[in-house]
Amino acid sequence: MSDTTPSYEQARDELIAIVAKLEAGNSTLAESMELWERGETLAKIAQQHLDGARAKLDAAHAAASGGSDQE
Repeated sequence: MSDTTPSYEQARDELIAIVAKLEAGNSTLAESMELWERGETLAKIAQQHLDGARAKLDAAHAAASGGSDQE
């Protein structure tokens, strides 16, 4: 991810703020659509961070168990 990509925590916190704004219902339709689109982007970024963390955990687990995929 690039240097301008928010961390997982930053993406999560901004997404929480966006959800609160949308739930408040004080935005125009255009503002709501912009918030929604930003929220979708942030959700994808957060998921990429989680997927990367899962891959690292899986790799560490595989290395610790000698490469076998047994649980």
